[in-house]
Amino acid sequence: MLLDVLVLCGGLALLTYGADRFVEGAAAAAANLGVPSLLVGLVIVGFATSAPEMLVAAVAAFDGAPTLGIGNAIGSNITNIGLVLGASALIAPMNVGSGLLRREFPMLFAVLVFATALLADGYLSRLDGTLLVAGMFVVIGAMVWLGRHTAPGDPIVAEVDHELAALAPPMSTARALAWLALGLALLLGGSRLVVSGAVAIAQGFGLSDVVIGLTVVAVGTSLPELAASVAGALKNEPDIAIGNVLGSNMFNALGVLGLPGLIAPSGFEAEVIIRDLPCMFLLSLALLMMCRARGGRRRIGRRDGGLLLAAFCGYQLLLFGTR
Repeated sequence: MLLDVLVLCGGLALLTYGADRFVEGAAAAAANLGVPSLLVGLVIVGFATSAPEMLVAAVAAFDGAPTLGIGNAIGSNITNIGLVLGASALIAPMNVGSGLLRREFPMLFAVLVFATALLADGYLSRLDGTLLVAGMFVVIGAMVWLGRHTAPGDPIVAEVDHELAALAPPMSTARALAWLALGLALLLGGSRLVVSGAVAIAQGFGLSDVVIGLTVVAVGTSLPELAASVAGALKNEPDIAIGNVLGSNMFNALGVLGLPGLIAPSGFEAEVIIRDLPCMFLLSLALLMMCRARGGRRRIGRRDGGLLLAAFCGYQLLLFGTR
C-alpha cells in the first residue's frame, strides 16, 4: 500500500509540473501565432489547465476503469469551487468586476444541465461521450465569441495581460513547442502513475473507482487550478481566478466526462446521480449567488470562502461515510 501511495503522489507531482509546462508552452505558442491575449487566457489556458483531468480520464478508460474518470470529472468541479475558490477567498477576498464572467455563468449551468441529462439513465454511452466532446467544441467557440466581444475596459482584460506576462514570458516558437511537448509527455506519464496508484489504493481500502476519482484524484488533478486561483487572489486578480474555475469546470463536464464514454462506455453507481451531481449543482449555484451584487458590489468574502471550504469538507465526509 505504501508503494501505491508513493506511485500516486509521484504521478500527481508529474501532472502538476507537466501541466505548468504544457500551459506555458501553449500560451507562448498561441501568442507567437498572433492569438489575442484574452483568447489565450480564456481558451488556451482554460483548456490546458484541464489537461490533467482529460488524460487521467482517458488513461483510466483505456485501463478498464472508466468510472474513475467519471468521478474525476465531477469531483474536480466540486473541488474547484469548494476547495480552490474557497481557499482563495479565505486568503484574499475577491471583488468580481468582469461582465464576461456574468455571461459565462449561464454557459456553465447550460453545460451542467446538458451533462446531467445525458447521465440521468445511469449509463455513459459512446453517443453520450460523442455529444459531450462535441459540446466542448461548441463551448470553445462560444468562449472565442465572448472574448472577441468583451469591452477593452473590462477588468479581466488587464488581468489576463498581466497574468500571461508572468505565466508565459516571450520565447521562440520552437522553445514554446518544446515546452508543450515536454508538458504533454509528463502529463501522459503522470496520468499513468496516478491511475495505477489510485486503482490499487481503491482496491486496498475497498473503495470504488468513482469514490477515489471524486476524492484523491480530483484534488490532485485540481492542483494547477488551485495554484492559479490562489496566485490570482494574492495578486488582486480575482476575475481571472474565478474565470479559470468557470472555464475549467465547463471543460471537465464536457471533455473530461465525455472521454470515458468514447473510449469505454459503462454504467456507474446510482450515488453519482443522487449525491454527487446535486452537490456539484449546489456549489455552482452558491458561487453564482456569491458573485451577485450585494450592497452595490460583487464580492466573494472570507465568510463566503469559509462556507465553500466547509461544504467541500462536508462532502468529503459524506463520501466516506456512505461508501
